[in-house]
Amino acid sequence: MTAPTQTQETTLPVGTWTEDTAHSSASFAVKYLVSTFSGNFPAIDAKLEVAEDGSAKLVGSVKADSVAVRDENLTAHMKSPDFFDTEQYPEIKFESTDITRNGEELTLAGDLTIKGNTHPVTATGSFVGPLEDAFGNTKVGVTLETTVDRSQYGLNWNADLPTGGKALSNDVKLTVELHLVKA
Repeated sequence: MTAPTQTQETTLPVGTWTEDTAHSSASFAVKYLVSTFSGNFPAIDAKLEVAEDGSAKLVGSVKADSVAVRDENLTAHMKSPDFFDTEQYPEIKFESTDITRNGEELTLAGDLTIKGNTHPVTATGSFVGPLEDAFGNTKVGVTLETTVDRSQYGLNWNADLPTGGKALSNDVKLTVELHLVKA
């Protein structure tokens, strides 16, 4: 007797999907001295559009001045020209150029813009759904992660250490968790 064949879903569900802000997040983590410094951007906007032919596009942005870290002085420093320069560059933007799904695995390529600097990035993660919630809404979940070199985006602040080296790594891990609702 042969085992039933399992197929991997490779298409995304057709429709327009917008973020559920209560359940979506965008965060960053970077090595600082002997640990990891992290923060997030609570003001997130994202939309996934999937056409009948299977073509898909994910666009998203965060309000740069919503950056939140555990210390208000550090939050102010993150908003300054040393980092995000939120007065001059109020948004961080992403637009996909390619989306590939293999079961729950998702690979997304696109352009990330921070401080007016745009560079291609590739993120990997997962895709879950569609599922119906207890209130009759159809939802999907997207989790993506990538690492970028912050210096490519003009985020150059650092401090020299007395024994040599720098206090802050250039590599920054970006994580996005999207809870999307069918419009």
